[in-house]
Amino acid sequence: MAAATHWIATATAQSVLERGGNAFDAAVAGAFVLHVVEPHLNGPGGDLTAVFATESDPTPVVLVGQGPAPAGATPEHYRAEGLELVPGSGALAATVPGAVDAWLLLLRDHGTWELADVLAPAIGYARDGHPVAAGVVRTITAVQGLFRDHWPTSATQWLPGGTVPAPGDLVRNEALAAVLDRLLDAGDGSGSRTARIDAARSEWAEGFVAEAIDRFVRAPHRHASGTDHAGVVRASDLAAFRASYEPAATAEFRGCTIAKTGPWGQGPALLQTLRLLEPLDDALLDPSTSVGAHTIVEAQKLAMADREAFYGDGDVPLDVLLSDAYTDERRALIGERASAELRPGTIAGVERAMPPARTSYSAGDGAGLGEPTVQVARDTERAPVAPVAPVAPVEDRGEPFVAPDGETRGDTCHIDVVDRWGNIVSATPSGGWLQSSPTIPELGFCLGTRLQMTWLEPGTASTLRPGERPRTTLTPTLVLRDGVPVAAVGSPGGDQQDQWQLLFLLRWIVGGYTPQQAIDAPALHTTSFPGSFWPRTWEPAGLVVEDRLGDDVIAELEARGHVVTRAGDWSLGRLTCVTRDPATGVLGAAANPRGAQGYAAGR
Repeated sequence: MAAATHWIATATAQSVLERGGNAFDAAVAGAFVLHVVEPHLNGPGGDLTAVFATESDPTPVVLVGQGPAPAGATPEHYRAEGLELVPGSGALAATVPGAVDAWLLLLRDHGTWELADVLAPAIGYARDGHPVAAGVVRTITAVQGLFRDHWPTSATQWLPGGTVPAPGDLVRNEALAAVLDRLLDAGDGSGSRTARIDAARSEWAEGFVAEAIDRFVRAPHRHASGTDHAGVVRASDLAAFRASYEPAATAEFRGCTIAKTGPWGQGPALLQTLRLLEPLDDALLDPSTSVGAHTIVEAQKLAMADREAFYGDGDVPLDVLLSDAYTDERRALIGERASAELRPGTIAGVERAMPPARTSYSAGDGAGLGEPTVQVARDTERAPVAPVAPVAPVEDRGEPFVAPDGETRGDTCHIDVVDRWGNIVSATPSGGWLQSSPTIPELGFCLGTRLQMTWLEPGTASTLRPGERPRTTLTPTLVLRDGVPVAAVGSPGGDQQDQWQLLFLLRWIVGGYTPQQAIDAPALHTTSFPGSFWPRTWEPAGLVVEDRLGDDVIAELEARGHVVTRAGDWSLGRLTCVTRDPATGVLGAAANPRGAQGYAAGR
């Protein structure tokens, strides 16, 4: 079974499974296709995290494709450039690209196919073209002025003939196809499959790709701050990075083991939330009721406050954060009214500065906001409920973003695959969107913007530090029962990723929904914590809901003090999942209907 956020990637992955490849062959093939068909949502210059398990070893493992901050990315450098925040677009926001090396590492160690066979679909779609999706067109439309005025190399790539393509037009990226061909050429003459993949990895990190990036980012260009800056990524930064594996962070919930990244990502916040909710009555865990939605959201606020206080690429006391005593103490803070405070916990011997908690921020013209940088107006029959008029720039909550005035923004990618043998992988590739920084013409792609998730203030858990990973929002999930994987699930959504996955887990594990029913059910999320994306603001007591939750439930949430934004009927959540029953070997899959782009397939 395969499920992804774009049907072509799902079809590609499934075709690999049909021809005898395993889940890792299929996931890597589908992921490189995602670079081509969802360029507004991810790219080779971006990053990824994945959680996987193999047929021979069910222990969940994290694939780390999150590159670190370059050596030249110091807070002092950014402040000398006149910046208070890392911009949300432009090369100053770029980490070392990690996605390509991570996919190649996974293929080398756990796949079975030759690299040439795995890359063939992506090369074909890039060189021969694919019908461009409506979401890509909307994104290009939104940023065409930025491209024409400031990023001419992006205009050349994404405005063929000087115009925005129409949905369904064939679009090509011959430069990207040539890059993939050159990675394959690097392995010519190598004596083994492993050596051919390692040659491609070396060519990426130490050859023409690193050199092209180094040359290009030295030229100043427009950033989200509205000012022009050169990037600091250098060829030496790429040469110093290789993707890696780490043990997963886990917690128990209602007979299941939930596996996530470590606290250099936001994944453990989901584990903290589940620990807070586990002993409560089932009636308090139903997101479709006012009391359930309230209880869930209040628990999430506590976990996300701890994310702000403690999470980062350093020494994080996760054992304490997941302990019974700490969780019991935090659970007592869940009250009958919506909290409008940021309430991190305290841990003896751990001192962290809290980052700024701004409700608004204005700098420059706001070009290139967040992840990704698009604002798409959405028709709505009902005006959103908000206590004040929105300020500009409005906080970008990632993928997708729902502003208080009803605007929405796009999302990132996700792919899940499980095979007949029990290999299973959940992966969230992101970054390097076509609108994140100018296209590097020799490569056909641009760099990512993950450094915007760091702070320039000293002493926080996620302060910008050269050589360290930013605290990523990418947060795939494996679910195990009795030590055996039974599901891979994940979602685009920036800060919402684990919030939407929580709803899925509660409805599936506690509520008895099928996976597809759990994905389809009305969604919600809180914005009552500092966002991970430029300009890093928050909305105290903020709650975004799908209208399908119902007028009565929404009114009751407002009566409890939640500042509710209605987002439309089918607007929140981008989940996909695959499942496997260890007793029977029966496989399953489900995908998000919102946006009519995700797809699940299998047999």
